[in-house]
Amino acid sequence: MSEFVFKLPDLGEGTVEAEIAEWMVKVGDVVAEEDPICAMLTDKAAVELTAPVGGRILSVAGEAGDMVTVGSPLIIFETSGEAPAEPAPPPAARAPAPADAAPPPKPGKVLTSPSIRAKAREAGIDLSRVPGSGPRGRILKSDLEAYVSEGGTETRRAPVAAQPKERTGTTETRVIGLRRKIAERMAASSSEIPHFSYVEEVDVTALESLREHLNAKRSEDQPGLTPLAFLGLALVRVLRDFPQCNAHYDSERNVLIRHEAVHLGIATQTGEGLKVPVVRHADARALEDLAAEIRRVSAAARDGTAGRDELAGSTITITSLGKLGGIVSTPIINQPEVAIVGVNKMLERPVVRAGRVEVRTMMNLSSSFDHRFVDGYDGAAMIQALRELLEEPALIFMP
Repeated sequence: MSEFVFKLPDLGEGTVEAEIAEWMVKVGDVVAEEDPICAMLTDKAAVELTAPVGGRILSVAGEAGDMVTVGSPLIIFETSGEAPAEPAPPPAARAPAPADAAPPPKPGKVLTSPSIRAKAREAGIDLSRVPGSGPRGRILKSDLEAYVSEGGTETRRAPVAAQPKERTGTTETRVIGLRRKIAERMAASSSEIPHFSYVEEVDVTALESLREHLNAKRSEDQPGLTPLAFLGLALVRVLRDFPQCNAHYDSERNVLIRHEAVHLGIATQTGEGLKVPVVRHADARALEDLAAEIRRVSAAARDGTAGRDELAGSTITITSLGKLGGIVSTPIINQPEVAIVGVNKMLERPVVRAGRVEVRTMMNLSSSFDHRFVDGYDGAAMIQALRELLEEPALIFMP
C-alpha cells in the first residue's frame, strides 16, 4: 500500500493560509484524478481544488471553517491497487418537468461548486432534485440552467392554519467562509479607522431627465443606463481635485499611497455576502463603457465567476442599497481605502426654489472618510463638488 499526501498549494498573491469552505468528498470515498475535492477560501475568492491522483481518501485536514497553512497536508490518498473510477452513466434524455412537480431528492451530499450553490439559493431551488451530468453526478452550471428552463422549481407547501405556539428553540450557525471574512474586515475597519461621515442632499431632477432621455434612444436589446454609471463618472471627475480621497493607507509601512488611476469598487450584494468587484481604470472610460463594465463586474460577483483580480485593488468604493437605500446610511470604509460614497434612495419631495414650492427628485449621498488622512473640510468639499456635477449633469461631460 502506498500513500500520496496532497499539500495545500500556493493559491497566489502571497497567500500563506486558506480556509476550508466546503468538502466535496469524505474519508472512504474513491475518486479519480481531476475530480473536485474541496473549495478553499482565501482573502480574495473561493478556489476549487481537484484531486492530483486517483485513489481512496484516507484522511482530510479538518472541517469547513478550519484554516490550513500553505504546504500543510490537506488530504491523504491511498493509491496502491487503485480502484477504477465508477463510470458515469450515459446522460439520459430529460423530459421537461411540469412546474408543479419535481424529481425526488437524491440521497447523500450534493456535489457542485460554491457559485452554483449560491445561484440555487437565490432561485429557491433544492439542488438534491437537480440531475447532475458531471463526474460522480456533480451538478454543472449547464445542469442547473437546464433544470430551470424545463420548469423545475423548489416546491413549497401551502401554509396550514394552526394555533400559534410559543417558540423557544434557537439556531446556531457557524460563521465561516466569506461571511467570516466580511465580519473580520468590517470589525477591523470600524475599530482601526476613525470614520468621519458626511451626508449631502442632492437634487437629481435634471440628471434623471437626462438619463431617461438617453435611455429612450436605446434599442430594446441595450440595457438602460443606471444612476450608478453617472455617479461613477462624476466621482472620477471630482477626484482630480481631491486626490487625497483616491488613496490607500499601508499600515505596515505607515505610508499613504495616492493613486493616479481610479479603480472603482462597486459594493455588490450576492448570495454569498457582500463583494466589491472592481472597475479598472474608471478614469479612462466614457459613460457607455463605464456603465457596461459596472454591469459586467457586478454580474460576475453575483454569479460567482469573478476572479481574484476582479475582487481586489479598488482605490475608492461606491456602495448603494438601491431601492432599500433609505434616507441616510453610514458606510464603513473598504480597507485599505480612505473614502467611500454611499447612495441613498431617490424620492420625489416638495422643495422650495426661488420662493416657490416644486416637486423635485431628491437623493442623499452618505459618505465616510478616514479622518487620519482626509480632513473634514476636504471630505465635505469633495461631496459638495460631486453634488454640483450631479445637479448640473452637463458638467460631467466637460473636459
